[in-house]
Amino acid sequence: MECKMSEAATTKLKEILENEDDKQLKFRVFVGHAHGDHAHYGLGLDYQKETDELVTTNTGVEVLLEKNEKFLRNIEVDYNPDKDEWSIVNPNSSHHHHE
Repeated sequence: MECKMSEAATTKLKEILENEDDKQLKFRVFVGHAHGDHAHYGLGLDYQKETDELVTTNTGVEVLLEKNEKFLRNIEVDYNPDKDEWSIVNPNSSHHHHE
């Protein structure tokens, strides 16, 4: 699996992780639900599970992705600091932007 992350998203995520007391927590991107050829994504901090793959992004950040979730393959994570808004896009399928 691959996950790309923008510089803005990387900066924000590092800031969040630095302020987190529990250093075992990792950044997780997940599919809230999917219908047809697109998915609704979510994100948060979580612990690694057996069903996860720990992926290193293009910017060196580690992200948890569920191994068998096709909508997580090749996702791109971005963050807009002006709006304090995250977006997750899968260029291989229809998609929605989410906070």
